[in-house]
Amino acid sequence: MTLRLRVALMALIGLGLTLSAGLWMARELHLSPSFPWLAATIFASGMALVLWVGLPHHPFPRFGAANLVTMSRLMLVSLVAGLVLEDRSPDRARLIVALAMACIALDGVDGWLARRSRLSSPLGARFDMETDALLILLLSLLVWCYGKAGVWVILSGLMRYVFVGAGWVLPWMAGRLTPTPRGKTVAVIQFFGLSIALMPFVSPRGSGWVAGLTLGALAWSFAVDVGRLWNQRTTDDRR
Repeated sequence: MTLRLRVALMALIGLGLTLSAGLWMARELHLSPSFPWLAATIFASGMALVLWVGLPHHPFPRFGAANLVTMSRLMLVSLVAGLVLEDRSPDRARLIVALAMACIALDGVDGWLARRSRLSSPLGARFDMETDALLILLLSLLVWCYGKAGVWVILSGLMRYVFVGAGWVLPWMAGRLTPTPRGKTVAVIQFFGLSIALMPFVSPRGSGWVAGLTLGALAWSFAVDVGRLWNQRTTDDRR
């Protein structure tokens, strides 16, 4: 059995679990009938990208436990995505935060497993990064939808995609960046900051301040990365 076929079977199992969890949540929490199908669609789309875009860059014969953990995180993020179109209520805000916290708890486990099993790869790093980016985008969107901050908060979720898009226009912006503790720390700040802003007990004024501080931290981190890429460009030009 080829690696792609094995990963496809794992993805089908994950899709079944996501859909089952969505159907259970829809029944028990009185969510709309579309909720489980939206969550399943988000998960299926993410795993399709892994299969057809990411897997060719995986140099190992095994998918690895680390990528399975990231796949589990994608399942949780997909459930959060399904809640974006649901009615707003304090209980649903708490549910979103609980799902986000579970995803955050698993963040870092995948990297540790990859290093321990010596299966670190560009696929694993990108899979982890894009799952993080999607969660930040969803949380920022939900903070705005719940009226906890202005529309500007969505910049926290869009900044990563704008950064990638800039690389299509400016080749030097598409340079390779080595991951840093700063980047991971700022990502964790985004998770916690946006989750705190979404909590019902935090006033809109307080959540606005929290969201603003997290956005400022993210903007600073991206500015540092842009500076690193610019320095790499000038160094390459001198060679």
